[in-house]
Amino acid sequence: MTLLNLPTPPVLVAIAAEYSPVILSGVLLSLVSIYLASKIGAEVAKKIDFPPVLGELVAGVIVGVSALHLVIFPEAGLTAQDSFLMTILQFVNQLTPEAAAGVFEAQSEVISVLAEIGVVILLFEIGLESDLRQLKEVGIQATLVACVGVAVPFAAGTAGLMSVFHVPAIPAIFAGAALTATSIGITSKVLSELGQLKSKEGQIIVGAAVIDDVLGIIVLAVVASLAKTGEIDVINVVYLIISATAFLWGSILLGSLFNRLFVRTVQSLETRGSVVIPAFIFAFFMAFVGSTIHLEAILGSFAAGLVLDETDTRNELDELVKPIADLLVPIFFVTVGARVDLGVLNPMVPENRSGLLIAVFLVAVAIAGKLVSGWATFGQAGLNRVAIGVGMIPRGEVGLVFAGIGSASGVLSKPLEVSIIIMVILTTFLAPPFLRLAFGSSTPTTTPAES
Repeated sequence: MTLLNLPTPPVLVAIAAEYSPVILSGVLLSLVSIYLASKIGAEVAKKIDFPPVLGELVAGVIVGVSALHLVIFPEAGLTAQDSFLMTILQFVNQLTPEAAAGVFEAQSEVISVLAEIGVVILLFEIGLESDLRQLKEVGIQATLVACVGVAVPFAAGTAGLMSVFHVPAIPAIFAGAALTATSIGITSKVLSELGQLKSKEGQIIVGAAVIDDVLGIIVLAVVASLAKTGEIDVINVVYLIISATAFLWGSILLGSLFNRLFVRTVQSLETRGSVVIPAFIFAFFMAFVGSTIHLEAILGSFAAGLVLDETDTRNELDELVKPIADLLVPIFFVTVGARVDLGVLNPMVPENRSGLLIAVFLVAVAIAGKLVSGWATFGQAGLNRVAIGVGMIPRGEVGLVFAGIGSASGVLSKPLEVSIIIMVILTTFLAPPFLRLAFGSSTPTTTPAES
């Protein structure tokens, strides 16, 4: 899901052009803060036997809007005066308030773009680490998990909000839709760190998360049109269903053609980067295609990774992609944490109190609704269904997008918006340690393709 939604008035464009060296300075300072936070957080998490990605998320919270204000973004209603780094830049470069505002908007957008590129690369790497044969093997199971994981929390959340909390229908539907999301980036990273990505459970989770993302896009389109007009744009929904299905299956079916073309291209190149550059050209092109047809860029890059996983150069490509992922993926996780405002948990703020009660309900539905999806699988002896359900829990940036669109449309009241944000925060942070507990010391369950 896109993180960018920043209007850029012409005056800010002019300021950004004039102060481009200062913008670069702001980006560099932000990256210093992000990389320091990421590495320290990951190392601390590793020492206390937690997934490193959880450390990166917590580090993001510390450097973000909830604490140090080193990495903050204007879409949260913050200004240049709220940023500690912008205070430094404003003092060093003697910026006017107007110039500081333009620099703040521009450097924040650059960091957001880098974060999006980071998650595109993450899903490309996850695609490379996955096995297309295994995903096909668990395809039906993953589809069932995704469908149950979308339908149950949506129905329970919407019905509960309307019957228990007397929330009007459209806001209740929007909040219920926010419960359907799953952050494939966070879950897949934890699975990779636990060595469970290639297990049968891991492949079901990844496959279900991909399908869940597609279903989430369709649900978002439905509720967004409902919020704007009070009616559902049936044509748009049908288009999304057809385009998502055609894109994913088309990528898989044409995989052998892409593979042969990729191998021939690599063999014909003699200069440095002969493997990794063509791979990223393909990944970014697939991400572009996914974005162009109103799906998600990450779906395209994941499909590209799955396709190239079948090539003879896969092992070499895996090693070449890792350092690039190490450079850009932490930006994504730290910025997800940095956007989390823990102030919504403060019961001393009157407008937060009713939101907290609704949040308790939404968190319970969010967790239970995904946990039951683990039992949608069938005919699989020895399968860790708890781990599958837990793997579907984190909402991450996807849930924040739902909250942001609902807030921008005016559909969500402040208490309901606060409750959705709390739900996103808790499911995002609880999932990594719970996933570790769910897998425990169990050995990965292999698919027949591996046996």
